[in-house]
Amino acid sequence: MASTDDALAIVGLILAIKKLIKPKRYRTVWCKNWLRKREQYSHINLLNELRFAPKDWHNYLRMDEETYLKLLSMVTPFIRKRDTVMRQAIPPHERLTATLRFLATGRSYEDLKYTTIISPQALGVIIPETCDAIYKVLLKDYFKFPQSEEEWKNIAKRCEERWNFPHCLGAIDGKHMDIIPPSGSGSYFYNYKDR
Repeated sequence: MASTDDALAIVGLILAIKKLIKPKRYRTVWCKNWLRKREQYSHINLLNELRFAPKDWHNYLRMDEETYLKLLSMVTPFIRKRDTVMRQAIPPHERLTATLRFLATGRSYEDLKYTTIISPQALGVIIPETCDAIYKVLLKDYFKFPQSEEEWKNIAKRCEERWNFPHCLGAIDGKHMDIIPPSGSGSYFYNYKDR
């Protein structure tokens, strides 16, 4: 009798464990169909139209077309990938444009996939690679970092004189934070930009 009870307990345990273990789900498709139609739906088509509207081009990429083309020629050797038997590589101009849109808007990869027609997983690789390439090509000629302690102190002094921020070495953009304004301050602390 005890061996029958033990056997039933073991069978019950095995069935309970099998219920807990979820079966592996296999993908039904390797790539979503609409992601395969990048040439048709991508923002690159929009860029071709924006060439005739320089202000809109600048608003979209935060730089003029000439600057974009110069940057593209500089980073292309670092971000160009080869086509494979399985699929075509994403061209450098699409990689750069996706990166610039990410930097300009701060949108998530999940959101960017709809305008770039590039999967969020690929964007997660492309954008950091392209940022590294931009940094490499612009470092020597465009990014000047202080070389001595005296230069750093001069920067801190200018920030304190101009912005009244002691021990500050510069600023990169601004961040709006919600605060409770002091009483009687009127609209002085109101952020009109985001409303």
